[in-house]
Amino acid sequence: MELRTGSVVRTKAGHDKDKLMAVVGTKGKWLLLADGKERRLEKPKLKNPLHTAPTNTVLEQSAMATNRSLRKALAEKDGKAQ
Repeated sequence: MELRTGSVVRTKAGHDKDKLMAVVGTKGKWLLLADGKERRLEKPKLKNPLHTAPTNTVLEQSAMATNRSLRKALAEKDGKAQ
């Protein structure tokens, strides 16, 4: 599965292990990830794609417009209420 902007991934390594994050861009071979809380859209996390597990979910642009909407969309995908 090709990762693109809006794809939801689960992190497999690092201090953010097992968290859902959205791909907000790429930088070379690296992914720029945000979750709207610890990693905000203004300062995304640079992560190796090998340390992520893709899901079958792709968020719409409107869900990635603000940190609040991104948190809400990821919480719905994770099955947790905010």
